[in-house]
Amino acid sequence: MIRTTYHVETPCPIADVAAMMAGEQSAGTFVRVEGETDELRARFGARVISTEQIGQSEKPSLRSAWAERKGLTGPRGIFRVVIDYPEENVGVNLPTLASVVAGNLYDLGEVSGLKLIDVSLRPDYRARYEMPAQGIAGTRASIGVDGRPIFGTIIKPNIGLSPEEIADLVERLCDAGADFIKDDEIAGTHPHAPVDARIRAVMERLRRHRDRTGKLVMMAFNITDETDAMRRHADLIEVEGGSCAMVSLNWCGLSAVQSLRRHTQLAIHGHRNGYGGMGRHPLLGMGVRAYQALYRLAGIDHMHVHGMGGKFSDLDDDVTDAARQCLERMSDADDRVMPVFSSGQWAGTLPHTLRKVGSDDLMFLCGGGIMAHPLGPSAGLASLQQAHAAMRAGTSLADHAKTHPELAAALERFGHVG
Repeated sequence: MIRTTYHVETPCPIADVAAMMAGEQSAGTFVRVEGETDELRARFGARVISTEQIGQSEKPSLRSAWAERKGLTGPRGIFRVVIDYPEENVGVNLPTLASVVAGNLYDLGEVSGLKLIDVSLRPDYRARYEMPAQGIAGTRASIGVDGRPIFGTIIKPNIGLSPEEIADLVERLCDAGADFIKDDEIAGTHPHAPVDARIRAVMERLRRHRDRTGKLVMMAFNITDETDAMRRHADLIEVEGGSCAMVSLNWCGLSAVQSLRRHTQLAIHGHRNGYGGMGRHPLLGMGVRAYQALYRLAGIDHMHVHGMGGKFSDLDDDVTDAARQCLERMSDADDRVMPVFSSGQWAGTLPHTLRKVGSDDLMFLCGGGIMAHPLGPSAGLASLQQAHAAMRAGTSLADHAKTHPELAAALERFGHVG
């Protein structure tokens, strides 16, 4: 069975609403129809596993014309509802799976708030979908980094640089010691910097750096586009010797990401920009665990989880939960994905991040924290390594900074944290 968890706000009896949800998304509709036999319902009908009240609201979170016509304007219960859907209703079809566990539930008149919180699959069923091509172990092997987080940065300025200017910057960042570099999420195939020209210019510098040092820095080229174009760009990255492609998951969609996975063995760097539109409201959209589960079935290798103490709205516990789920196996095979921390990160936010997550298996990306370091990008990257060393030694950042000028300059510039 495919087990789903929802938070539901409703003025109606929750047993009736949960049963209606299960019927709507499986073998039933609002009235029984011809051919809807007891045998069919037993085989293909979803089952309500549990309902539990977790709160109450005095007014509806969202308007419902249906509820207003019924005069249902009073207090509403907020419930946790768990429903199992038969795997046979889906087969192996990722868009259909998403339609089953979410679909029209958001539009039901009986609910004034509904959020899909989690999607849990049997390991054998999960294994029938796409797996990461590189995942954590492959990403580490490709970059040649073990025993610490992968440190990286983002091309800044994110827009306006020519392919050669981007390549110059990448070369500087490679020389500074970056493990990983990525395009910004809004860097598409611009007239002033087409993605194919960026790939060729940057990969020439990355190969040169590899030949000189033995290390191939991983560059996540943003190839977000329609599906055929993404396949072409992925092919070019492979021809040029690259190892990673970045995709804006929400704007390409599950099917396009799954198609890209089937086409290439590049690491797919999943960027979740736009997720706030479906995740920030407590009673609308999709929780991060459900969201990540679906995109992991599409075969991504890395997943953005935002950052702690950064510039976005996420609570530290939300970021922690997202990262830890990335590090959990969904099948008997190693299908873990690399959590990617970004957004206002720097050396001072690293120790707190590592303590909360409890693992070094993560990418820690700093834009301003590296690019705006007062002593330059090399010092910015050094400050991250020094912060990691301080944590490993059980030393405070302030004490460690007394003998490490790069860390001291970061603390002076960005503030004392961690």
